[in-house]
Amino acid sequence: MLRGPQLRLTVWRFLDGNRAHEKQSAALLAGLRECVGEVTCCEIREPGSLAALRPAFADSLRRLPRPDLLFGAGRRSHWPVLLAKRWFGGISVAINRPTLPIRCFDYAIAPEHDRPAALENVILSRGALTEPLPRGDMQPGAGLLLLGGPSKHFRWDAQLVERQVAELLSAPVDWLVSDSRRTPAGALERVSASGARVQGWRHCPPDWLPRQLARAEQVWVTGDSISMVFEALQSEARVGVLQLPSRHRVNKVRSAMQRLVDQELVTDRVADARRPWSRQREALNQYYHCARALLRRCGWLDGGVVDPRI
Repeated sequence: MLRGPQLRLTVWRFLDGNRAHEKQSAALLAGLRECVGEVTCCEIREPGSLAALRPAFADSLRRLPRPDLLFGAGRRSHWPVLLAKRWFGGISVAINRPTLPIRCFDYAIAPEHDRPAALENVILSRGALTEPLPRGDMQPGAGLLLLGGPSKHFRWDAQLVERQVAELLSAPVDWLVSDSRRTPAGALERVSASGARVQGWRHCPPDWLPRQLARAEQVWVTGDSISMVFEALQSEARVGVLQLPSRHRVNKVRSAMQRLVDQELVTDRVADARRPWSRQREALNQYYHCARALLRRCGWLDGGVVDPRI
């Protein structure tokens, strides 16, 4: 492996079939490719924790080039990553706070709202890692409204949501509304009855959301979907949050949302949908900053240890 500006990396990326997890590991891979000269990626379908112990799994990896980095997102990737590191070397990275002790991994890239332990091998990210979006595709007047659903942190108050949605839809914006797996039955149909354009999640192709985020001048998300808020912050759009009642007095997701509001990265005032958007906010680009922090922690870029919050 070459260092400095000619750095070349071989990455083993473990995939668990979970679309959200694989998007996060793809984001880290995109960041690495922006930071270094050449990245060779070997994608490995993880076999599950027990199957990873079988000799056939190790045999399937022997024909791959030796890894410099091994990473995956989701608990099903943890043992395969650690076993592969033990057999073939490299630096192990857990994306998100792992279910195993963080010290089992060389590094963990974890959202700050998950409150991971303050360890030297933890790199904090502002939200989940998301891939870069196309630039220059924003359409004036285009709006995207994304509906989540009940979660362990929030209750779904249908009347409260419908009042906020109605106020948004009354703004002079070309709205496109979509739902998710958790959205209560009938919610999207009621929005459609108001005359708004809708797109059910079951009929969205894989690249639908990134394309819509790139073209929207403003994006509004129900408050249960913090991962979607951070994905929207990868765009240049105004990002708004629809309020939902909390299930608990202490709510880490609500606290994370409030920090974004306090930092003026998002708004929770529905009336702001009628205000002109100045387009002054830059994308968070956590995929790049965390990749660069990881490379510097590994000693592969100049500058040594960095603040993990960059």
